[in-house]
Amino acid sequence: MTGLIEVKVMELNQLFNSMDPSPFHERDLDHDAEEFIVSWAQEHPQQHELKLVVHLAKHPADVADARKLVADSVAHYFDYRAAMTLREFKRLMREGRASLVIGLLFLGLCQFIATLLAPAAANWQTVAREGLTIIGWVAMWKPLEIYLYRWWPLLTLRKLYQSLSRMPVEVHCSTPT
Repeated sequence: MTGLIEVKVMELNQLFNSMDPSPFHERDLDHDAEEFIVSWAQEHPQQHELKLVVHLAKHPADVADARKLVADSVAHYFDYRAAMTLREFKRLMREGRASLVIGLLFLGLCQFIATLLAPAAANWQTVAREGLTIIGWVAMWKPLEIYLYRWWPLLTLRKLYQSLSRMPVEVHCSTPT
């Protein structure tokens, strides 16, 4: 099955970021256009192939093949976003490894100090021993958060961007050439 994403714009330039000086085939999509396309793509089941249809109110006078231009730009842009998301994933994994090493060392230190405290001779020692154990485990919060929760949304988004970079594109113009 194919998930259809339809975008209606007055002119072709509305799809692109007006601040980007790159040539058309390398241009960034407009933030609103990207957000619209991504949000509609997320509405479709992951197993569906996606297809983008751009409806133009006016035919672009300075573009010979609007479909090729839009298809190349969309493919290039979402391929770039997939690469950037992979880079972010790798950065997150490096951060997770560093946080894990630091957290484990700190937890070990806290546990070592807790064992040095005499067993329940005074209330303050019991509180200190329990406090050190809790503080040591709190230091493990960030690596556990990274390895349990933060990595998979990035890979899901990367997969979506890859799908968007490969989707077929059609351009329909309301006015004749």
